[in-house]
Amino acid sequence: MSLDNIAVVLVRTSHPGNIGAAARAMANMGLSDLRLIEPTGFPSEEATARAAGANHVLENAQICPTLDEAIADSEFVVGTTARSRSIAWPSSDPVSVMTELVTQSRVGKVSLLFGREASGLTNEELDRCQRHVRIPVNEEYPSLNLAAAVLILAMNCVVRMAQMKDCRMME
Repeated sequence: MSLDNIAVVLVRTSHPGNIGAAARAMANMGLSDLRLIEPTGFPSEEATARAAGANHVLENAQICPTLDEAIADSEFVVGTTARSRSIAWPSSDPVSVMTELVTQSRVGKVSLLFGREASGLTNEELDRCQRHVRIPVNEEYPSLNLAAAVLILAMNCVVRMAQMKDCRMME
């Protein structure tokens, strides 16, 4: 199975260094489809420096004016959130959601959606997602860097992909 069907979408990133660091995290896990919605200050030398050699991810990044354009080819979209919300949306832990994302990526394009550094995704943006995922962190300090969140979910995705491949080989 290929990782080509998995896109990482960053919404209105305010710091170009975070774009570079996210690109580096993606490259570490073998992902390369980066989509940026209205990024601030991109392209930039800081993004390139923080990408630490993952230039191919930055150079091929699609800059999209809207979320609709960024996820137009996706069959399945997972939105990330750091906050508990009162609206009842389908959400789960990273392992369960990444299992579903990997399964969906076998038949079509899927997207992992990350929000603004300061405020995350809006309710309207989360409405566009089939699943929501919250990375379990220390409740006393739940602030997670954007690139760290990308790395955690990308790693979960790659691990699930490998586990599912091993299970198929055992059949």
